[in-house]
Amino acid sequence: MAGVSARALAAGAALVLVAGLSACAPSVPTPVPTTSASSSSTPEPEPTETAPPEPALVEDGTAEENKPYFDLVGTNFFATNGMSDGRSIIDNLVAAGFDKQDMEVTPDRTAIDLAADSILFSVRIQGECLLGQVSARGFGSTVAPLLGTGGCLVGATRPIDW
Repeated sequence: MAGVSARALAAGAALVLVAGLSACAPSVPTPVPTTSASSSSTPEPEPTETAPPEPALVEDGTAEENKPYFDLVGTNFFATNGMSDGRSIIDNLVAAGFDKQDMEVTPDRTAIDLAADSILFSVRIQGECLLGQVSARGFGSTVAPLLGTGGCLVGATRPIDW
């Protein structure tokens, strides 16, 4: 029995030693989630996009630099007025700041006095041409080199004498 008791004593001592050592182990704190006042009460403002500036006439600019403005003027005019007529087109461009003496326009009536299928118009700017066209398909434009004649449009144009 003495052998059993020594063994039991040894087991009991080992148990007490293990229990004592586990009590000495440092405890790791469990993180507790916290909420800050700013994250729960007011959301972060979302970044806002700024709209690009609307095109404007570039004084002493090239035809290419003025094309966005030419397109804006033409698109807005034809959206409101449809195909319209040559004089109204030229008057609109003058009101937008383009120089009338640098413009050309094709007739808005045919040789047999029918409405033209399309009207072409142009503005000479620094040796280049802003070309515009309106038809049943809508408004379109491009930049082209000045012709050898000094003009922008091929064929008959109507006088702009008003």
